[in-house]
Amino acid sequence: MTDAPIRLLLSDVDGTMITTDKVLAPETVRAVEQLYEHDVMFSITSARPPRGFSMFLDPLKLSAPLGAFNGGLMVHPDMSTISELPVDSSLVAPIIEALASSNLSIWVYQNTDWFVLDLDGPHVAHESDVVQFKPTLITSFDDIHDDVVKIVGVSDDGAAIAHGVEALSGFNVSATLSQTYYLDVTNPGANKGSVVDFLAQYLSIDVASIATIGDAGNDVAMFQRSGLSIAMGNAPDEIKSEALQVTKSHDDNGLAYAVENLILPRAPR
Repeated sequence: MTDAPIRLLLSDVDGTMITTDKVLAPETVRAVEQLYEHDVMFSITSARPPRGFSMFLDPLKLSAPLGAFNGGLMVHPDMSTISELPVDSSLVAPIIEALASSNLSIWVYQNTDWFVLDLDGPHVAHESDVVQFKPTLITSFDDIHDDVVKIVGVSDDGAAIAHGVEALSGFNVSATLSQTYYLDVTNPGANKGSVVDFLAQYLSIDVASIATIGDAGNDVAMFQRSGLSIAMGNAPDEIKSEALQVTKSHDDNGLAYAVENLILPRAPR
């Protein structure tokens, strides 16, 4: 941990910035306003697609680039693409086959489109509510190879998820859990650590001046790259152990608490 002033807070979304009920609390909105008042920028990164950020744009007055698909797609707040890291097109079919052989339901994201084979599949309705748009139903993934930015294996069976992780061990991909039931597969360069590096270069700030806050396994990569890492109180112990600081839970205004007690004391002004 350095004493560099914090110039940017990069936050995870689900389990961090919003409550269990997917609510953006007034305390969180006010905390982000305080960041701006103290010359600290704010951005978000998530396994969500870009359209899943739309409901936060106005309340949080987002202006910095945003990291969708764990960094697989960097976008401006108007959703225009800055950079994209797709999965190697030659690996898409084998990845889908490996996940299917692990008895996982498959989702494929191509650019900003979300494709599924079953609209009644596990967590499809839930995810639709969360990101506030519905997937496109298709009969096969056979014709989808190019510009795939994320493939997801979905199951409530932890053993099936673990089998999917093992099945991907020989692939040159990033495979992380954004939830216990979501196995996210992206380009190996698409992870939240790469979002920290991208923002540092794009905004001309040092990584030591970036604070990160999150709760899940896919947040560890950004913890490892940032100057100040903060785990949520609701994070598993193994995630907390990867962060320099721990705040309260997402249902107890943990982000706002972190801003007041950990970020603002190191703000530029």
